[in-house]
Amino acid sequence: MRRSEFDRAVSDEFGARASTVTGDLVLSAFGDRSARDALSAGADPRDVWLALCAEMDVPAERRYGVGRRDPKKP
Repeated sequence: MRRSEFDRAVSDEFGARASTVTGDLVLSAFGDRSARDALSAGADPRDVWLALCAEMDVPAERRYGVGRRDPKKP
């Protein structure tokens, strides 16, 4: 997962709360850092996304393969 895909996934899942969720919610999987701080420290965006989903109880069917743009049509 690229950082841009992470940002898109967070925006799609959390909407207007995305900035608050990534900046204020602490993730125990990353030493009680926020998602934003974990990413700034070099954490893999996919790992941060999955930790964020676990903390926010995002259903498994909405955790994987998100954030990708639809393929261009020929």
